[in-house]
Amino acid sequence: METMKAYVLNGIGDLRLQQVPKPIPETGEVLLQIAACGVCGSDIPRIYEKGTYRFPTIPGHEFSGRIEAVGKGVKDHLIGRMAAVFPLIPCRKCPSCEIGSYATCSAYDYKGSRSDGAFAEYVCVPAWNLIMAPEGLSGEELAMAEPAAVAVHALRRGGLDIGDRVLISGAGPIGLMLAQWARAWGASRVLLADVDDRKLAFAEANGFQDTVNPTKMDVQAWILERTGAGVDLAVEGAGHPSSWENCLRAARPGGRVVLMGNPSGPMGLSQIGYWEMLRKQLTVVGTWNSDYAEFPKNEWKLAVEAMAEGKIQVRSLITHPVCFDELGEAIAMMKDRQQFYNKVMWTKT
Repeated sequence: METMKAYVLNGIGDLRLQQVPKPIPETGEVLLQIAACGVCGSDIPRIYEKGTYRFPTIPGHEFSGRIEAVGKGVKDHLIGRMAAVFPLIPCRKCPSCEIGSYATCSAYDYKGSRSDGAFAEYVCVPAWNLIMAPEGLSGEELAMAEPAAVAVHALRRGGLDIGDRVLISGAGPIGLMLAQWARAWGASRVLLADVDDRKLAFAEANGFQDTVNPTKMDVQAWILERTGAGVDLAVEGAGHPSSWENCLRAARPGGRVVLMGNPSGPMGLSQIGYWEMLRKQLTVVGTWNSDYAEFPKNEWKLAVEAMAEGKIQVRSLITHPVCFDELGEAIAMMKDRQQFYNKVMWTKT
């Protein structure tokens, strides 16, 4: 039996580098040799606090790789090709799946949390989940397709239009992708808010100069000074009550607010915040994951095409590229916040 190296979550907080059986592709699947896999912010509580849906599990859902072998029913001309991977495996039977809303599938599988993911040398995935790579894209760029698709989905949910003034609350990896998408989409002004000055400095180094720390300045006054009336669209990307309130206060009358941040605790809303929604007649929508259906838009293909065309620049967002054997230490660094990071990613190159 062939084996491979993988980081296996054997229980909450028990992540170990182990030798495990190398997977074999079943019907409709391919065997992917991992080229790169990002560590999502959600991976940290999944590993250290919440656990996965079963143990043992190999985490990792932001990944790309090269097709090494195919199972029955998959054409072998795919062998050797690079691809990004949509990690959600829908049931294809529920009402959501029937209309192509796979992110709201009621019985889905998910690589890295419900089944083995890409903190490993190899993984098997359905061929349907592959987004084939155009020439010139690296494994690292392809591994950023997942957060890039999540970002574009949030903006589409918010109805972003040309000339919109946009506030993004939360300047992490997806926040900066939101900013890039908004600028590429024709936003007239892109503003970023975060309580971490290091994140704001990183955003400025990546070309976004309109930044604010809400703990040091009144966001509403700062927004009004720069826009005159408030923003057309605010995206809450931090998952914190104060961030949500700031978005509601920043939006202009008749504006739109998208709730995207994954909260780590209760998301209470003050009376004033509630009044902001009422009196300004705001549209507040949620967003979850991304659209993978061909109609009306496959956001994964949009993301990969935008990276290939240079509209979205993701390599500069990777602050900590590490080799596979260093991944465990990098994850521990993220947990303990030992240093500033934006995107941590294990990569073969």
